[in-house]
Amino acid sequence: MAAKKKAKKKVAKKKTTSTRRTKKEAPKNAFYAQSGGVTSVINASAAGVIETARNNKNKIGKVYAGRNGIIGALTEDLIDTSKESASAIKALRHTPAGAFGSCRYKLKSLEANRREYERLIEVFEAHNIGYFFYNGGGDSADTCHKVSMLSEKMGYPVQAIHVPKTVDNDLPITDNCPGFGSVAKYIAVSTREASFDVQSMAKTSTKVFVLEVMGRHAGWIAAAGGLASSEDTEIPIVILFPEVKFDQKKFLAKVDNMVKKHGYCSVVVSEGVQWPDGRFLAESDRKDAFGHAQLGGAATVIAEMVGNELGHKNHWAVADYLQRAARHIASKTDVDMAYAMGKASVQLAIKGHNAVMPTVDRISNKPFKWKVGMAPLSKVANVEKMMPKNFITTDGFGITKKCRDYMLPLIKGEDYPPYKDGLPKYVRLKNVAVPKKLKKFSV
Repeated sequence: MAAKKKAKKKVAKKKTTSTRRTKKEAPKNAFYAQSGGVTSVINASAAGVIETARNNKNKIGKVYAGRNGIIGALTEDLIDTSKESASAIKALRHTPAGAFGSCRYKLKSLEANRREYERLIEVFEAHNIGYFFYNGGGDSADTCHKVSMLSEKMGYPVQAIHVPKTVDNDLPITDNCPGFGSVAKYIAVSTREASFDVQSMAKTSTKVFVLEVMGRHAGWIAAAGGLASSEDTEIPIVILFPEVKFDQKKFLAKVDNMVKKHGYCSVVVSEGVQWPDGRFLAESDRKDAFGHAQLGGAATVIAEMVGNELGHKNHWAVADYLQRAARHIASKTDVDMAYAMGKASVQLAIKGHNAVMPTVDRISNKPFKWKVGMAPLSKVANVEKMMPKNFITTDGFGITKKCRDYMLPLIKGEDYPPYKDGLPKYVRLKNVAVPKKLKKFSV
């Protein structure tokens, strides 16, 4: 009788051990979210993350996406990407904007808002999430870094990998940021086409065309306008960079000289151009979700100045969302890089890396070669990469050969989406919600 009891205990003990081992070896799920202003290729990064995770099911369980970015994690509004077909995920590669919804929401410090971090960990733990892939720019890198540091302190370690994305091209260390190459291509093409239009009307009508582009502190997108002019297609272009304080007298003289010489002129102005005293050329009292002053209207300021001071008839336009949503003219180089960054983020996580960001490391310009690198988030978060001085001409109104050599490879190659009835065919996901397990939380 005693021997039977002893045998039962051994069986029970064996079962317990087996159960523990199964739980321990069960792969953790991943959380992926899109943040900030979207791009024409951010979904390519999403495809890279999801497809690579699916190819490593023994390491990563399901991939849950946050509906509307990090807000989806805080409110436990998760999307089960396993409900999407392989063809739907593949189609993300040629679909613009954020398939899961993005947001402008910056987590404060642990001291300032501990409840949000506690909530994140609560949600991650409830859904067995051990990987956090945050696809965004500088503010997203900061959030990702905070989560990586604080999750361990709070008793539930999470591997946090930042997936680079920003049309502004202002993340440090990486050669360029996915999203930028396609915006640069759009601005270069638009500047060239609009300039041809203005030239044809200059004799009796418009002489100056003004195009406003994105770029709060860094003039990378504005610089792309300079690519519109080349040796075989010379175009008179004036560029206004955030890095160069606006000198009204010098600017007007430059424009007037170009009009007199060529009969017309195109101006590409960054939304972040500032007066000598630091005020933005066009700044409102409103703030965005990150606390930044809302910009917009630099084109009208410049156009009125040209009309009032020089008397030249002009037209202006604001590229706005068009520049970052234009998947139909995306750069193939950019699409490939965006996908590669998503893929690399999962591979880095599987290898055990934490608090890092995959990077684009340029090897050479001619021929253009690059490889995937890695940067610690401690050196990425809250650091902005501005235009180097040697990328801007000495008069402050154009780009140098060095800048042109850097940017041209990034806009090369076409990667057209499929078309139907003359329109690009994009995918809309089902975005099936994951059942909630926790109490409601408000942000």
